[in-house]
Amino acid sequence: MNFSQSFSLGSYKTIQRELTKEEKLLITRVFHGTDESDKGYLNREDVKVAVIELMGYKPSKYEVTQLMQSHGEEFDTELGLSLDGFLVALGDKVKRKDENEEIRQTFLAFDVQCRGFLTAEDTRKVFGQVAPHIPAHTVDTNFRELDRDGDGRISYKDFEFMMKYDTSDHI
Repeated sequence: MNFSQSFSLGSYKTIQRELTKEEKLLITRVFHGTDESDKGYLNREDVKVAVIELMGYKPSKYEVTQLMQSHGEEFDTELGLSLDGFLVALGDKVKRKDENEEIRQTFLAFDVQCRGFLTAEDTRKVFGQVAPHIPAHTVDTNFRELDRDGDGRISYKDFEFMMKYDTSDHI
């Protein structure tokens, strides 16, 4: 892992990491996908859409203004973000994104009963809402595969293992 610089925050030491090649590629793809008219920059509305696509939430007007003022340039008569500015602005957000927190939030979305584990019924309900085209038997088969101890429950630890499992190592 590449680290650019470190700085001290009281008694805690924080290490800034570099964007991975995959993260840069993703940000670049989002930029080009959002710049539908090939202007070469993103305006305010484009930036909103790009943040939604990349980060999964709608940014506030204040946040968009901050991004545009911090990293924007003047294009014709409007302020916009070039690819380089977009990489810097959203790269910082991507680097701060907490994978473990996303996994916790996803688990909590499945754990509608707040029991600390998932049942086959929980997974069927969630998949029925977000991916109704996936047959129930497929959901059940995958549930049994994740339920490594066979107790009819998927613990957070099993769920986290599944979310972090890298299939490219086994294909």
